[in-house]
Amino acid sequence: MNKIRVVLVEDHDLTRVGLKTALSQYNNIEIIDDAANGNSGLKSIANVKPDVAVVDIGLPDIDGVELTQKLKRAESENGNTNTKVLILTMHDSEDSVMAAFAAGADSYSLKDVSIENLVQAIVTTYEGNSWIDPAIARIVLKQAKTPAIAVEDEDELESQSIDSIGEEYQQILETSPLTQRELEVLELIVAGCSNAQIADKLYITVGTVKTHVCHILNKLCADDRTQAAVRALRAGLVK
Repeated sequence: MNKIRVVLVEDHDLTRVGLKTALSQYNNIEIIDDAANGNSGLKSIANVKPDVAVVDIGLPDIDGVELTQKLKRAESENGNTNTKVLILTMHDSEDSVMAAFAAGADSYSLKDVSIENLVQAIVTTYEGNSWIDPAIARIVLKQAKTPAIAVEDEDELESQSIDSIGEEYQQILETSPLTQRELEVLELIVAGCSNAQIADKLYITVGTVKTHVCHILNKLCADDRTQAAVRALRAGLVK
């Protein structure tokens, strides 16, 4: 079999070097490039077009979720869907897992995985299948049993249904209704608030805001915050 061409995007130098060294011992894997932040990772992936990008979530500039979203969007626009994304991270929260898959990640593994299982994850992802770490499989299974994906804060238990909206978004939101928290975030986006300002107003972390924004963009099929705001106003989601 041909070698699987891999790009590593990991900001911790020791971790990145260790992964390169360990994975290079396998005859079916070739590390063709690596990057220490999200923007460099995007440029590298665009230049060398790897089979699989192994991406950390907690990157210092744009996080792994945003990197994945931008990569998948660019590939879709160019008609190229060759690069698969394997998230490799310490984050096992439901927000992180579902945000990664919503952004277009193909597989998800925690960093405490054995090198043998990581290799298997890369191979499985390369072959076009999803590899899900057993430690987070329960999250994906739970969401698979739910008609619509909805990430909630601890004090929120129900998704918010939308009535009397524009016809063009009715089908989308019936499939994946916005949660009450997502509606609150959406209202603040329309008001022109930054992620930091939204976090302050809602008493949540900036990371949680980013997760909600990612979900909102996907549910509204919007490319950016401005488009999401326009569609929200047209659909009557916010006043």
